[in-house]
Amino acid sequence: MIRDLSLTLKAVLQDPNFAAQFPELAAADIVFDRPLDPFTPTKTTVDVFLYDLRENLELRLNDPVIEFRDGHAVTHQAPLRLACSYLVTAWPVGGTDLALQEHRLLTQVLRVLSHYPTIPANFLKGKLIGQDPPLPMVALHPDALKNLAEFWSSLGSKLKASLTVTATISVPVFSDSDDFIVTTQYNNFIQGDPAATESFIQFGGQVLDLNTRQPIPDAVVILEDGRRETSDDNGEFNFQEVAAGAHALTAVAVGYKPLAPAQTIQVPGLPQDYVISLKPL
Repeated sequence: MIRDLSLTLKAVLQDPNFAAQFPELAAADIVFDRPLDPFTPTKTTVDVFLYDLRENLELRLNDPVIEFRDGHAVTHQAPLRLACSYLVTAWPVGGTDLALQEHRLLTQVLRVLSHYPTIPANFLKGKLIGQDPPLPMVALHPDALKNLAEFWSSLGSKLKASLTVTATISVPVFSDSDDFIVTTQYNNFIQGDPAATESFIQFGGQVLDLNTRQPIPDAVVILEDGRRETSDDNGEFNFQEVAAGAHALTAVAVGYKPLAPAQTIQVPGLPQDYVISLKPL
C-alpha cells in the first residue's frame, strides 16, 4: 500500500490540470530515489524520497465497522492509520541558472501539493482506491525533519533545499470476521404449581433491496397477527414473544413494491430465512 501511495503522489504531481500553468513540473521526471551524493539525473527531475513511517495517533480509529450482508455480520477491524513522510527535492538539468530553476520547480511542487488537503479519489492507485475517510495530505508538515543538516550528512550528501509532504493512509492489520447475525432468542415463562412452561421466541431479520442487496431503512414489516416493526438504518427488525411454528411476514417501503404474496417463515429458523427482499418500483 505504501507503493500505491507513492504512485498516487506521482499522479498528483503530474496532474494535467496544472500542465499549462507549471510547464517545468509537467515536463519533469518524478522519481523516488534516495538522493545520495552524487545524484546526477540526466533530465530535470523531482525526487520524492520516502524517509519516515509512523502511526498517526490523532487519526487512530478504535471502533470496528460492522457490515450486514444477507443475514451475516461482517466485522471490519479498525485499520492502522499510517503517516508516510517524503522529502521532495528538485534537480533541474540544462539552463543558465540552475539555482533559480530549482527554486521555481520547488514552488510549483509546493503549489500543486498544497492545492489538495485530501487526495482526490481520481488520483488514488491500487489498494488506496475506495479508502474512507479521504487521505489527508500536508505539504510543509510542521513536525517534519528538525535537523536538515544532520539528515543530509547521514545520506552522505550536501545540504539542499527541500520540502516535506506527509500523507496518511489506512492499513488493515486484522482480517475481517464473518458471522451469522443473532436472530433468534428463546424466552421461557413458568407459572403455577406444578410448573407449566410457556415458550416464546424473539427473532430478528433484515430488509434488503432485491437488486443491490443494500439494507432498506424505515421499511414496515408486518406479522400475520397484525404486529408491525420498522427497520433501522441497517434494514434490521425484530419481533418479540412469537410462538414457535410457521408465520407469514409482509413488508412495505417507500420506493419499493409491497411484498406479495406474504413470505412464510419458520420460527425458529435459520438467519437467512428472516431476510426479506423488496423489488424497487
